[in-house]
Amino acid sequence: MSCDVEELFDIVRRSFAASGGHLGVEDVRLLDEAKKKLVLCLVGDSVNGITKWLEHVREVLGCVQRMFGVKGFTLPKELASFMASPIDHLKKKLFNYVNDYLSGRLGYEDLLKKSLSALTTSLRTNARSCYQLWGFTAILLHLGDMGYHLVYPEHRFINFDRSGKQRLGVIPPNMVFLNLESGFLSFFYEAPRPLSWEDTSDLQRVWSLYTALRPDLMIYGGKVLDVIDLGLSPPIKRPNVIVEFKELEDWYIRVRDLRGYFRRPLTAEEWRFRWWQRLREELVKIADLQHVVEAVESRVERDRTPSMRLKEYQLLALYRATYRPDKMILISRAKTPDEVKKYLEDNGIEVYDGIGFSIEELKGIAESIGGFASYGDEDSIAVEIPRTLAQLLSRISKELNLGYIDTIHYALKLLLNSINEKKHSTQPQTLKQH
Repeated sequence: MSCDVEELFDIVRRSFAASGGHLGVEDVRLLDEAKKKLVLCLVGDSVNGITKWLEHVREVLGCVQRMFGVKGFTLPKELASFMASPIDHLKKKLFNYVNDYLSGRLGYEDLLKKSLSALTTSLRTNARSCYQLWGFTAILLHLGDMGYHLVYPEHRFINFDRSGKQRLGVIPPNMVFLNLESGFLSFFYEAPRPLSWEDTSDLQRVWSLYTALRPDLMIYGGKVLDVIDLGLSPPIKRPNVIVEFKELEDWYIRVRDLRGYFRRPLTAEEWRFRWWQRLREELVKIADLQHVVEAVESRVERDRTPSMRLKEYQLLALYRATYRPDKMILISRAKTPDEVKKYLEDNGIEVYDGIGFSIEELKGIAESIGGFASYGDEDSIAVEIPRTLAQLLSRISKELNLGYIDTIHYALKLLLNSINEKKHSTQPQTLKQH
């Protein structure tokens, strides 16, 4: 660790103490410089690597925007901040620890230890989000080449985040695509999440969404505008396809603790009480009342929820058993060991590994997903047409004194008759040759 980082922090710390907790303009500048240097010293190489991943994400998002006429995107808050500036985003993760250091509640070595943990967690979270988003949007590009176009959201501003989307008690799709020959495909990105509630009866009704497993991507044939079905367990309609993305080279040795999977339902009163407890614990930590902290930790230990620890590849099998999709697909950036691959395939999971950031490698997956397109119960569809064609349709409708739909039918029949006549006119020459 560069010594000038510690010196910078020490200068700001002494100034902070001397001024009674006030930082001047120069102190703020020095503190910002110290945090930036700390980030680079601790995780600089990792930041450089993931910055290259961001270039792939931006490239494919730009292609999606041009192909489907998308006006813009909303991303999860964490990823949006990271994409705007990885270093500035990571500096934010140091705020609480740096504050504790300046206040004397944390020594420099503990500052380094806690900062490294926070930075590593943030990098892993954003690396996972980057690869998921890249894989999802790359699949959309292939669907565009297959004749699909965006029909939902109609305003053509795609949401890849879920913030505030379920306050009305539904889980809507991120997007719906239409192929005139095949039908609709509805996409739900990290969808199973809790719905809003007001009292205990509401909370009990939607509780299972707090403990539901959350696949990366669920796809439905047809125009599906809500996947909630509270009569099911989990309360999610059965998807046609589930797609999971793995960005780490050693993802298969990772272990997931499914403590929440067994969490008992809470009443609204318990929820509120625990919220106040968490607030009190944070205030206690700030006040450094150690005896109260120990009492809280003892209570937490007594209330500990049972858990189930699974390897990541075992969790994929649990996803399949829980949601029972027609097809489940794993997309892994790196190669997967043969024994893990066999385990997954034996559990009905198709494995596409060693993909890296090759868009072409995902073509077969898009074609497979396209096989589930359906019109479902839709008797009519909305199709966008260019403005010039809309104006021409309006003029012809007035001339023929017909409605828009009748005018289209009339024009298409004339065109079909013309095609048939052209085919018929070539038949005698064809027959003479025989």
